Order: sequence, then structure tokens, then C-alpha cells
Amino acid sequence: MNTNTNKNLSALIRGGQKPNGTVKVSGAKNAGTRLLAAATISDEIVQLNNFPTELVDVQYKVDFINKSGGKVVLDNSLDTVRIDPSGYVDSLLDNYEYPIRTTYLLVAGLIKRSGKARIPYPGGCKIGNRGYDLHIMVWKSLGAKVEEKEDYIEVTAPSGFKGGIVNFPISTIGGTENALISASISDNETIIKNAYISPEVESLIAFLKSMGVKIETVGNSYIKVEGAKYLRGSIFNVIPDRIEAITWIIYGIISGGNITVKDVPFEIMDIPLIHLEDAGINIYRNDKNVVVGPDCLVNGEIQPFELACGTHPGIISDMQPFYTLLGLHADGVSRIYDYRYPERLKYCEELNKFYNDAIEWQTGKIKTVGKSKISSATAKSTDLRGSMAVVLAALMADGDSKIENVEMALRGYNNLEKKLEGLGINIEITENFPEKM
Repeated sequence: MNTNTNKNLSALIRGGQKPNGTVKVSGAKNAGTRLLAAATISDEIVQLNNFPTELVDVQYKVDFINKSGGKVVLDNSLDTVRIDPSGYVDSLLDNYEYPIRTTYLLVAGLIKRSGKARIPYPGGCKIGNRGYDLHIMVWKSLGAKVEEKEDYIEVTAPSGFKGGIVNFPISTIGGTENALISASISDNETIIKNAYISPEVESLIAFLKSMGVKIETVGNSYIKVEGAKYLRGSIFNVIPDRIEAITWIIYGIISGGNITVKDVPFEIMDIPLIHLEDAGINIYRNDKNVVVGPDCLVNGEIQPFELACGTHPGIISDMQPFYTLLGLHADGVSRIYDYRYPERLKYCEELNKFYNDAIEWQTGKIKTVGKSKISSATAKSTDLRGSMAVVLAALMADGDSKIENVEMALRGYNNLEKKLEGLGINIEITENFPEKM
């Protein structure tokens, strides 16, 4: 596994560095990791291109698949992954400590070949209550038995999944992905109601279709799946990461530097970019790239704004920390609301350390007072995207800062250190060793 996956890391950051250069947006974490899991239901070899090979979550998922008999080979130089799932079978592992949320997507491939799946409990970010009860509902709706053991979740379906109706009580991306992958190997037809068809889910649907699954969608919440006995291999491209794209765009705007951001997925970012225009920001773009810097500010200042985070095609909750950062640099008071994950607030306390208490927050609501002095600080990482916002604040601060648990940011951004180096930015990553007794 990647040497960073099991370590408690800190970043020592010299403030006042201005980015100048080009950064290429990697394949989307929230698409690539799902496609990797979905590839395990294939009967032939799968290759995924534009794949974020360096992500920590990827390393964990590859580790689990390989220990369960699959063969996954990552090529960091070509950004590709090759998956041979023919030997992927249920096995009792020595360790089920995998700190990733999407372990539930690993079930279908094991059920297909073994009729049984023992998978780690979902781990990952603490951004509010996001249980796995909906995934248990998916498996039971498709005829499986589910038991919660001490170290793992055990899903049993000796004859495989059966077609059925999955009716989600709330819309859920993870649940929709699980239902899609599981239904693709089930007998007969499966109907998924109240689904959440995000761009990443659309990508997953296209991938499953490329392997031979018949899928029909109506609107963005109804899916009909006809499972297939034999699934052919596929060569498939991972979509660029819209969350990474907005990260670099906003960093270019607020840092005083100049950044060319390549491979921006404009077609799935219309509304987030409209909100930048409404804040008095005019970015320079062609079909795939943008150039951002001080010249983008129409009248020399970022205008204060109000916006709400929710579901696609709007500003998704994962983008929230970067609009909070934008508000901290605006010429006045801005307000950000989050109806999707109103508890995504832990990073605000850490970010406030840099901005001298210029942030106020309560459930579902954040208020920023712009143009505050940015001071150096020692802060902790929280969730993936909030951690990156804290890193960016440290880079712009007056003085040197330390970010603890920075491995959270490394989980969300493929090859982060190298990309920052390409912008002329240096951060020092150190491992924290436990104190001796």
C-alpha cells in the first residue's frame, strides 16, 4: 500500500506563497473509486483511464480486492488501473480496518462468485450522521441476509441477488451506487426509486452499460436495471473531478497568484461557476481550461454573496468549504447555507484560527466577514474538503503554520504535493510518531 495510508501526518507550511503555473484536474475520486468497485462484477479484464491512482482511498480499496483474490495493477505514470476480478472471492481476512466509506460497494463482486461477502464497516469522514442502514436495505431488498459481526458486515445470498424494488426513503448517492452495482448481477429486473443520479452516478451507469447491463432512467430519480449473467470487459475513462476543479479555481482567485486549471468539467459545473460570476468574478476559459488570477475580479474585489449547497446541478456540499474561503476574501458579509449536510461544520473552527474569528456558524448556516487578516496557526484536519480549505488558508497566512492529520487532504486530492510543486508551492509533510512512555 501507499506509504501514507496508515500514518498520522502533519504539514509544515510557509505562509505567503503565491501559486503560479498550471495544474491538471485528475479523474474524480467519487467516480473512480466507485468504478473500481464496480469492475469487480465483470467476467473479463477492465481498464480505467484518467484514474486517480495516488489517492489513499484507492490504495485501501485495491488492497482489499487483491487480498480477496482479485488482481489490480495501478500505473501511476499513465494514470490507469487494470482490474482482473476473476479470482475475487469471499475470504476471511486478518484485518478489516479500512477507513473508507464505500466498502459496501465491494459486496456485489463477492456475492457473484461466492454467494457471501464479508466487508469492512464503512469508515471515513465525520461530517454528521451517515449510517449504512440504507445499504442493508438494498441487500435485503434483493433477497440477501445481512448480519453485523464484530469486525465486519456479512452479506449472504447463496443463489445471488434477486431482482426487486429498492425504494429509498431519502435520496442517496451511495445507496444508488450500491443498488446499481448489486442489481447488475441480480436475476430479473430491479426498480430503484428515489435514486440520486449525480454526474458520478451517470458515469457509473455508462460504465455498467459498457459491460452489458441494461439500464433505463427516468428523470433523475427512477432507474430500471436488468441484471446480466455475463459481463464483458471494458476500457473506460474516469470523468474529471469537479470538486478539485472548483478548489483550484477559487484558490487562484483568492491567492493573488495566477493558475491555469486544465481539464475542467464545465458541463457539470454550470451553477457553481454562475455563482462565481455573481460574486464579480470573470474567469478566462476555453473548452477545457480556465485561467484565474487577480485580473478575473471585475472591479478589483470579490463581491459578497449568499448561496445554498444541496444536490446537483447546484453547488454540492463537498464544495462548501471553498465558497466559505471565497466569502472570507469578499468585500463584506457572505452567507452559505447547506441543506444537504447541515452538520458539515467541523472545519469552520479550524479555519477560524487563521481568519481571527471571521466565521460564525450554526447547523446548516455559515456567515463570513470578508477581508480579515490571515494569521498563521496550528490547526487540525477534519473532513477531506475542509482539510484542503485549511491547507489553502495556511498557504496564504502571514507566517508559518502546522496542519495536523493532513492525510485527510491527501485522501481527497490525487498527487497533491506534486501539483502544489507545479504551482511553485512547497509544503513539508512529516510523520507524527507517538510519544514514548
